[in-house]
Amino acid sequence: MNVNAAIAAVAALAGLCTGVIAMLAFRWSEREQAKPTRSSLHTDAVLPPGVDTVLSVLRSSAVVLDEADAVVKASSAAYALGLVRGGKIAIEQMLAMARDTRRDGEIRQIELDLPRRGTGRGGDALAVSARVAPLGSRLVLLLVEDLTEARRIEAVRRDFVANVSHELKTPAGALSLLSEAVMDASDDPEAVTRFAGRMQVEATRLTSLVQELIDLSRVQNDDPLEDAEPVRVDELVAEAIDRCRHQAGTKQITMATGGTADLHVWGHRGQLAAALGNLVENAVNYSPARTRVGIAARRIPATGGDLIEIAVTDQGIGISEKDRERIFERFYRVDPARSRQTGGTGLGLAIVKHVAASHRGEVTVWSAEGQGSTFTLRLPEAGAARDRDRSPSETYESGADLDGEDQDRPYETFTNETLSAPEVLP
Repeated sequence: MNVNAAIAAVAALAGLCTGVIAMLAFRWSEREQAKPTRSSLHTDAVLPPGVDTVLSVLRSSAVVLDEADAVVKASSAAYALGLVRGGKIAIEQMLAMARDTRRDGEIRQIELDLPRRGTGRGGDALAVSARVAPLGSRLVLLLVEDLTEARRIEAVRRDFVANVSHELKTPAGALSLLSEAVMDASDDPEAVTRFAGRMQVEATRLTSLVQELIDLSRVQNDDPLEDAEPVRVDELVAEAIDRCRHQAGTKQITMATGGTADLHVWGHRGQLAAALGNLVENAVNYSPARTRVGIAARRIPATGGDLIEIAVTDQGIGISEKDRERIFERFYRVDPARSRQTGGTGLGLAIVKHVAASHRGEVTVWSAEGQGSTFTLRLPEAGAARDRDRSPSETYESGADLDGEDQDRPYETFTNETLSAPEVLP
């Protein structure tokens, strides 16, 4: 009898424990369900009607806070920016603004620089604008907009305007001074002739700068593929050589052309001619006298269709490693003093880069100081990609891996079989 009573007591105790555990588990489950989640940190009933729908279509990162500073609702963009962590606002300045707005009901706004998620470096800062406003009587709405890209574009625009102003001011100022010198030397025909020659040089430089600004604006704003057509590479090369014939002849620079004949690229003829012309003109301007400039074209296989690769190689001064990273920036010049002597504006390579990008191609550079440079323009071939039988004369030795220490120069020699006999300009 005592044994049966003991068993009954144990069973009752076990049942009581099970009930207690079940009740605690139920309470814990309710508490977990009440915790905030990424999509909805409280039930939709907490928010005023329609607010949830409005927040879901906002471009800004949105966070709704309750009376205890807990996150009621947060958009996925808010998590991506690192604004919300563990159901709380992670940015102390924004949390302080929310508390002040909850206290007095005033709308507040502030601009902050935040470290990118996962980094603490100042160079990786995100520029954001935070605006806090009351939402009903108990909630606070925080809207955060990422201004990083807008600030970058504004900085580029500001630098561009400053550079343009400086570049235009230099020849304009020189023309003004030279005109005064001509007036003062009106009785000296020799001085007038000398000053007039200088004025012509500055006027030509000013005209070139204005024209390149127009070209850069055009290639940035227009879609060249709207008027695209098959363009013969041979014609582009011939036009580029003709453009630089006088400068090359003055410096006794030999122009060597070659590669695969009868190639066609797809794009806007005028823009492509300007891009290749800029590359050849740079090669001539930055090459010493009695050297060679080579222009070679070939077809290379690529996913989605073959590409046409046009390489312009010189034996000039070369470009240092630190300058190679910036040479395609507007107005950036490796040697400003030399650029002014050659009439360079610092816009030529920027135009080449934009033309290549707008034609779904690219431009790359290989260079070594004292050895010269090779600029390579890659563009889609005209027509559908198809298999072609390539003869040995279409094959180039493009060199070893350029990242290695033993770097073979692309299109290194002008005397291989792919190049025609050099054209010695008069």
